[in-house]
Amino acid sequence: MIYQGKAIKVTRLDGGIARLAMDLPDTGANVFNELLLEELKAAVMEVAASDVAALLIVSEKPHFLLGADIGSFSETFALSEPALLQWLAGCNAIFNQIEDLPIPTVAAINGMALGGGLELCLACDFRVAATNAMLGFPEVNLGICPGFGGTVRAPRLMGVARAIEWVSTGKPVPAQQALADGILDGVADPEFLESSALEMIEQALRGDLDMQMSVQQKINPVEGDREAVNALYRDAIASLEKKNGAHYPAAVTALRAMWEANCLDRSGALESENQAFAQLARSETSANLIQLFHNDQYLKSKSRELIRSVRSPSQAAVLGAGIMGGGIAYQSALKNVPIIMKDIAQQGLDLGLAEAGKLLGKQVDKGRMTDEQSERALANIQPALDYTGFDKVDIVVEAVVENPTVKKAVLAEVEAETADGAILTSNTSTISITDLASALKSPAHFCGMHFFNPVPVMPLVEVIRGKQSSDDTIAKTVAYATALGKIPIVVNDCPGFLVNRILFPYFGAFCQLIRDGVDFWEIDRVMEAFGWPMGPAYLLDVVGIDTAEHCMDVMAEGFPDRMKYDFRTVINFLYEKGDLGQKSGQGFYRYEAGKGGRPQKTFDETIAASMSELQHGSGTVSDQAIEERMMVALCLEAVRCLEDGIVDTAIEGDMGLILGLGFPRFRGGPLRYIDNMGVANFVAMAERYADLGPLYHPTESLQQMAAEGRRFYS
Repeated sequence: MIYQGKAIKVTRLDGGIARLAMDLPDTGANVFNELLLEELKAAVMEVAASDVAALLIVSEKPHFLLGADIGSFSETFALSEPALLQWLAGCNAIFNQIEDLPIPTVAAINGMALGGGLELCLACDFRVAATNAMLGFPEVNLGICPGFGGTVRAPRLMGVARAIEWVSTGKPVPAQQALADGILDGVADPEFLESSALEMIEQALRGDLDMQMSVQQKINPVEGDREAVNALYRDAIASLEKKNGAHYPAAVTALRAMWEANCLDRSGALESENQAFAQLARSETSANLIQLFHNDQYLKSKSRELIRSVRSPSQAAVLGAGIMGGGIAYQSALKNVPIIMKDIAQQGLDLGLAEAGKLLGKQVDKGRMTDEQSERALANIQPALDYTGFDKVDIVVEAVVENPTVKKAVLAEVEAETADGAILTSNTSTISITDLASALKSPAHFCGMHFFNPVPVMPLVEVIRGKQSSDDTIAKTVAYATALGKIPIVVNDCPGFLVNRILFPYFGAFCQLIRDGVDFWEIDRVMEAFGWPMGPAYLLDVVGIDTAEHCMDVMAEGFPDRMKYDFRTVINFLYEKGDLGQKSGQGFYRYEAGKGGRPQKTFDETIAASMSELQHGSGTVSDQAIEERMMVALCLEAVRCLEDGIVDTAIEGDMGLILGLGFPRFRGGPLRYIDNMGVANFVAMAERYADLGPLYHPTESLQQMAAEGRRFYS
């Protein structure tokens, strides 16, 4: 035994080879925390002091190393810049010591090697990975950049062009591609991984592999034509700035550090990387994105706990083969959960199957499926004009027209055709689940299951608990959503549930601004600059003006004090004209089929001019006031949803808006947005608009939070 710690053990193999095995205790995966870093430092020092001939680094876990334990380093990232730079220098000294060992070093990579895990591998002389391994630098997705030498060693090993792609996208790469890109020296079947790594060591010891060349390549400046390299960086940075703007600076900052380090040796290059890392890690954007990482883990763990004791549905059915029903059928078939798709007309079934076939065809075109796999998935959809087979269904998703009378009739009808204990759900976006349950003999077996459109793209499913929905019903519905690859959030019943309840005050603020003379395209411009993927006018066109009109009526009935308006809104105006948005070719914007048949919006002055009759104000509202009025209305409703118990935690409130609505991720969600501003500052901002009505009145609880200096996130 050369070294024995809690997380790392170094043993001596035949031939004087040291085997360093990582096995972090009390966890299913290796991650860099202070314990692993400290023991890695100690273990490498023991190896350096020994007489071993080579070093093999392996993992005893299913994955090699998944990067840094972000939770344990949150306090580190909040250090002053000098203290954070000192910490980074200490960590990099460990990796440098591995790289500087005078003996061959080989990493045997099983499973995933991400972030710091990949950077550890790069510090070794050679790398061999299992054929099913994945490697990557996901740091930019957390608003940071590699900090343990990734931007230094990657371009020196694989060339600038490939390193730019790896570092800036954050996408994991399969082993064969990593081999082709030059980051690996070999791949092997998983059962032969370690023996292949040992053979690589033997080759290095025999002189068949040049260890010194590998080391010199990594510690010297990047080789190559300087002008060509500069052009690569300029083009990549320009493309990223156009794509991400100023809201997601991590990728651009990482590339600038790589570019600056291009002509530097290892020491100077690491300093450049560390400066970039410190700049990013201490930013609000990074803190928000890291919190979202924790939020995602929380949602997944909550779902796992909820479904731990239930069996996931193995046979599903959907009622209605329209856009939503067809999308649900496709998603279920894709995830290998057989589904009956019932409609009242053969034409509807034909359209539903054609849409599913088209979506599966896209998967084949992108190389994600074979033709055979696509055909098997399509066979998972059983079209039906009657209820044959419904007695064997575990869960039914009703996705018929958004009309309570129709839905009640359909639900009562299907209940009579299903076995006792089968779960019935409704894909309603606004109608009370408790009210719909009144049509059923077994309301305990019924809940809401609200998918978002388009189903294959949108990750969120709201699982709505009615007053009589049983825990088992909720758990099985969550299990089905999870099986479909969706992220379920359990919410309590109310008009609009979570996402739509919060969205419609935002639309209400938009309508008030139009009334006050602000042009819709100006509001779109301001809110897109804020970070929304589309402005409210464009979003309304995508949602459908008729859908928005219906939802506004539901919300007005449910919350008349703040969502019933005493003026004719622009949504009323367009609905009455029959301008329904993309579905009719005209709403706030005009639409024509573009590339691939997708509707392309164009601004039409005559549409804008027609709205002048609704505008009674001067229109002199600043960009800041537009942004504040829109966001205060939305954020206050998010606060009310939390206070009313529609969701249990701020995490679920924020993630619902991010996953279901596209709330700007870099801002962390509406409640995190309030925290970042400071609750007291947000309350003061809201009070400046109090004369606009109850939509802008802070709740008593929020005012109390402000007075006590509390936050939604500790």
